[in-house]
Amino acid sequence: MLLVLVFTVVVLAGMLVFWFVFRSHEIEITDPYRITDSTFGVRTESATANRADPFTDGLCVTAGDVSFDGISLEYAEAGAMMDLSEENVLYAKNVHERLYPASLTKIMTALVALKYGNLDDVITVDEVALDIDPESSVCYLELGDQYTLRQLIYGLLIASGNDAGNAIAYHVGGSIENFVAMMNQEAASIGATNTHFMNAHGLQDENHYTTPYDIYLMFQEALKYDVFQDAISKQNFTVTYTAGDGEQYERTWYATSYYFTGEAAAPDGVTVFGGKTGTTDEAGSCLALLSKDAYGNSYFSVIMKSDNKADLYEEMNELLSIINKK
Repeated sequence: MLLVLVFTVVVLAGMLVFWFVFRSHEIEITDPYRITDSTFGVRTESATANRADPFTDGLCVTAGDVSFDGISLEYAEAGAMMDLSEENVLYAKNVHERLYPASLTKIMTALVALKYGNLDDVITVDEVALDIDPESSVCYLELGDQYTLRQLIYGLLIASGNDAGNAIAYHVGGSIENFVAMMNQEAASIGATNTHFMNAHGLQDENHYTTPYDIYLMFQEALKYDVFQDAISKQNFTVTYTAGDGEQYERTWYATSYYFTGEAAAPDGVTVFGGKTGTTDEAGSCLALLSKDAYGNSYFSVIMKSDNKADLYEEMNELLSIINKK
């Protein structure tokens, strides 16, 4: 009888231990059907999705300048190098100084279009789109041409077309003024508080400005979209469009970055994935880049208000050289 009692007590004690260990602790089970990928430090959905999950990764943060031995950016007003994989600022010069962005503006134009537009919408080019300086960078849109929004975003980012910027803004915003208001609202929502836009293309306006750090915030947000990643990585892109005469034609747009035209080469061990250029007399020469090291780690670099393109790419390579020295 005593043995039965002891056995019963042992069994009951074992059951209590089992309940405490396995029932009183939550066990989190990962959803086996969720497919995500981490690209450039940003969570993206599968290739079939237009929009990735909301950005949950941390940001590279700095309140001021960050030095790196041997790097000075003598010819540029401001610049930065950031390790996106480690969320670390490797170098920073005047990153919160307000400067004219020129066509770096188009990063935000693309972001707003991707967030609020329908990529398959067909846009007919009108006088509003063509109301730009004909000597500025364009996609050579003509009155009555029909392109999809997706195609115009490629023209915006690859050929840096100011006409594409106007066409996108008018279509997505209903008016250019309303689209610019959307750009400013989006800037505020991502923390780009030293930014104010007056147009969708970046041509000079004294009230149109941003900072290198705010450009980083815009770029990081835009990387959530597959179309943005693809467009900035292209050396050229050919589209089929319908002209005003009803006939279909092909047009090829070519990238403006010297890294894609063969006029500049990145340091050994560094691969330039893509980026955005910008140049006006007032803004100087500007460039924002996404790059990778030999191990697949991602980096963002930006230079604003360099004296000229030769100095711009020389000093951008100085920033990229940090990747092999850190």
